[in-house]
Amino acid sequence: MAPVELRQLRYFVAVAEELNFGRAAERLLIAGPSLSQQIKALERDLGVRLFDRDRRSVSLTPAGAALLPHTRVLLERAEDLERRAGLLSGSQPVRLGYVNWLPPDLMSLTAAVARLHLDAWVAPSHTQAARVADGSLDLAVCRVPADDLERLGLRARLLGADRLYAVAKGSGTGDVPARETDVLIDDDTTSWASWNGYAEELTRAVGARAVRISDGAVTGPAFFDHVRRCTRPVVNSPKGQTAALPPDLVRREIVAPKVYWTWSLVRRESEDRAGVLAVVDALCDGVGDLGIHAADAWLPAGDPYALPA
Repeated sequence: MAPVELRQLRYFVAVAEELNFGRAAERLLIAGPSLSQQIKALERDLGVRLFDRDRRSVSLTPAGAALLPHTRVLLERAEDLERRAGLLSGSQPVRLGYVNWLPPDLMSLTAAVARLHLDAWVAPSHTQAARVADGSLDLAVCRVPADDLERLGLRARLLGADRLYAVAKGSGTGDVPARETDVLIDDDTTSWASWNGYAEELTRAVGARAVRISDGAVTGPAFFDHVRRCTRPVVNSPKGQTAALPPDLVRREIVAPKVYWTWSLVRRESEDRAGVLAVVDALCDGVGDLGIHAADAWLPAGDPYALPA
């Protein structure tokens, strides 16, 4: 079978929908005789007659009726390919910043819609949100309170959620009520502003005990030293969620309530570039609520995804 052109398939669909060569030619902005010749060429290349036609009427043959829905699907796929190629062709890369967490399938999900560039500057949540607002980034994966979204002119969609756990001394690994935990709050508000605001609200809401520190040990090896000095299990921050524990410390699940930290994909409210918006949809569509709206889950009142009281 000879190669078939997409242009000819579009002509076939137009004639099938109009059942009139004159109207189809007007719709396609081509001459009637040229359209008739193209349909004959398509029938010859396919090896089947698509239309029964005489001077008064045009109708689909059984073969034409059977091929029409498949042709429409093929044209839709071709249009989708053209649209995606248009997004990629010559487009500026979409600049994405983050704190410490990214979806594991980030690149595979976005490859078809944009050229994604991961920014090398890994910075705290409040810094990354501000960089999106001032145009230094197009998108950021960060935690951002609802008040900051409004103040900075940003929009956010839920991308991920960490259920925080506690790290403790000893060998017991049973659940620990949130009110029986310690929460580290660092004096360095430049580096730890997002965590400190979250931690302070957590202690007020669930009755946990705030432990003030000044050595940046909210995460890392020094965090484990604090755990050894504290008399109660210590809430682990999102930056330490995947860190391996020393052999003398254990992980304990926090309950009553379960404590969550959300990750948002943040963009400017005025953003209208197709590539940026396509990345947001590709990453966030179908994420679900990730357990954060369960009856025994806790989010700060200012979290964008917290349900009304």
